[in-house]
Amino acid sequence: MSDAFTVLWTHDTCRALRKAGRVGEKPQVAYSGVHQSLPAWSSARSGDEVFALHVNRCEVYVVSRMRIVDTERGDCCGTAPAAWDDPPFPGHDDWSVLGAGGCGASAVHVDATPVRFDTPIPGDLLPTLTWRNARGKTRNLRYVVDGRLERSVSLQGFYRLTSESADALARLVDAADR
Repeated sequence: MSDAFTVLWTHDTCRALRKAGRVGEKPQVAYSGVHQSLPAWSSARSGDEVFALHVNRCEVYVVSRMRIVDTERGDCCGTAPAAWDDPPFPGHDDWSVLGAGGCGASAVHVDATPVRFDTPIPGDLLPTLTWRNARGKTRNLRYVVDGRLERSVSLQGFYRLTSESADALARLVDAADR
């Protein structure tokens, strides 16, 4: 049984994606790290889904839905750096803006939907989204006021969704893809 997670892509990441012309393209790789700015995907496995979210002007958007293919450094990643100033993943330079140079970055190969910034999560869905931890305890999104997310702190990180919330986000992405 696969799980689903969310990860928050920052303004800097989304700005870099736009500037690099990656809107409308499907990422082949994302990056896991060891710092809050590039959270660890350590609890995710092959087959799991990850919803990349972005918050802009108190609205939450689904930027891409990614299914994890593998978490190993492959030949496609290029030669591992020999020196500190070598590119960390030269085979994935097109997607390095997703965190290739982040603290302890490791490649996560994905099969993803195209990057887009026009799929908002409806305000009435935001307060119903639920995440669960490894012990099964659930939590909802905090700081939702009148269907708007006033503070994004409760999205920062890499969190497991409940199956109901994962299904709701999947339906939203599927409807946007039509």
